[in-house]
Amino acid sequence: MNNMTLTNVNSPIKLNNGVEIPCVGYGTFRTDPAVTAQAVQDAIAAGYRHIDTAKVYENEVGVGQGIKAAGVPREELFVTSKLWNTDRGYEATKAAFQASLDRLGLDYLDLYLIHWPANEKQFGADAAKINAETWRAMEELYEAGKIRAIGLSNFMPHHVAELLKTAKIKPMVDQIEVHPGWTHAEEIKKLQAMDIVVEAWGPLGGQGATVLVDPTMQKIAATHGKSTAQVSLRWILQQGVVPLPKSVHVDRLKQNMELFDFELSNEEMQTIAALPNLGGQCKDPDDVDF
Repeated sequence: MNNMTLTNVNSPIKLNNGVEIPCVGYGTFRTDPAVTAQAVQDAIAAGYRHIDTAKVYENEVGVGQGIKAAGVPREELFVTSKLWNTDRGYEATKAAFQASLDRLGLDYLDLYLIHWPANEKQFGADAAKINAETWRAMEELYEAGKIRAIGLSNFMPHHVAELLKTAKIKPMVDQIEVHPGWTHAEEIKKLQAMDIVVEAWGPLGGQGATVLVDPTMQKIAATHGKSTAQVSLRWILQQGVVPLPKSVHVDRLKQNMELFDFELSNEEMQTIAALPNLGGQCKDPDDVDF
């Protein structure tokens, strides 16, 4: 992805099936269901066209209400949701997808992701088979025209390689946690080499993280007359990764769009990449048990 061609949050990035995705998304992770509809409506009014949610966020209904209230033609929006871990497997995936669609009040999704890989810690030798069966259902939903693109979330390159042994259709997207202090630099390169677009969840670090108050980040931000949040998002964008910032504050969600009038130098990119762990969720998908 050529950063020079990105001029705003809706500058398109082409997925491996030809579908275009806006280069910055509006995230709804940990957005209170009670305020989600207004937050999504505000985000669309501010100019976002790429909205990211998931079943487990318990706010799909609000996302759908916000989309409806915004009054923007459906085809102008790019809407993502995700399959939760308790719904893995062929039949369960199909039912869970339809339930997400119903909660959102939509008749198709632009992108549907497997939220976390089934891992060997929980499922032993069956893990790969469970992921393969889940993916088979996703492929059928995609082929039926109910989803414009399908992908993964929190799959590391070794999980993807295992899935590709049985997949008929290559995943178009993998959404992983990426922020200063939690770079996943090698994983990003490997996924991009597989022709998979990487999205960054938690791009500002999330709860308990110190990304936004880190002195190095503050120094770089001051150089550019920008906020540390804007620097974090720009750092992600310049790696060819799609950030999904979340905010329910109109001024901040607008600030998170102002990423295209400055550029970080190679030295600044490397300085940020070298930062130690600054907190965040920072979970290893092979070690989770939810």
